[in-house]
Amino acid sequence: MDRKELAHFLRSRRERITPAEVGLLAGPRRRTPGLRREEVAQLAFISTEYYTRLEQARAPHPSHEVLAGLARALRLSDIEREHLHHLAGAPPHPPAGPCREVPQSILDLLHRLPQAAATVTSATFEVLAFNDLATALMEDFSVRPRRDRNLIRRVFLGPHAQGQRLYGVSDADAFARFATKRLRAAAARYPDDPEVAELVAELLDGSEEFTRLWKAHDVSAAPTLCKTFQHPLVGPVTVNCDVLDITDRDQQVVIYTAVPGSPSEEALRLLSVIGAQRMEATL
Repeated sequence: MDRKELAHFLRSRRERITPAEVGLLAGPRRRTPGLRREEVAQLAFISTEYYTRLEQARAPHPSHEVLAGLARALRLSDIEREHLHHLAGAPPHPPAGPCREVPQSILDLLHRLPQAAATVTSATFEVLAFNDLATALMEDFSVRPRRDRNLIRRVFLGPHAQGQRLYGVSDADAFARFATKRLRAAAARYPDDPEVAELVAELLDGSEEFTRLWKAHDVSAAPTLCKTFQHPLVGPVTVNCDVLDITDRDQQVVIYTAVPGSPSEEALRLLSVIGAQRMEATL
């Protein structure tokens, strides 16, 4: 527990919050910025004396319940909440399972990329969000049940397992290795999540290839930076793959773009038109 850093952090977070933000009246005699110590203590359901000792670096180790109350009272972000726990020497409890809620800002980003196919995947490779061009390039995930949107299940137990390439991509085998390593790491992060355990058990039971890769206990994985889709309408489409981590959600944004001026860029442009026409036909 780093008492001095914890004290500085609490004070800095307290001073940035106005009384109005938490439904309190400022009053005419307020001389310090932000909230008073007694106000934070009241909002966190702890004693003023104990909170004061925390800010003076004199308090004993706070419990998880106290830290949760402080995080709520000080309106901490997910990253700030985690930092608070680490300063207090009490790393936060891991979430029950992989987050499936995609931030609205990321959803907006996907739909502002008309010339790029983009998806958001969970820690266990479930496709959580996608834009129109991803639908045209890969498939319409919206018509599939949640179970069938899991890419690692598809690559080991779907058509690829019977010799057909996943979405016709050139790197299905490399993806299988990459996904197994990341799933191994995810299983360690979410040891109590029944869905993760069920997915691993299903793959072990249904795929000898997955079992072989799983037994290697590898967790370090680098994504493929380039792949080729064999599309039934426009032929081969070679794209660069950029992966952006949404750290606080344990999710990844995967963006597929073609080299400017290449035949693949023209194919993506054609697919974007085809995708738009299909959307209009369903309205």
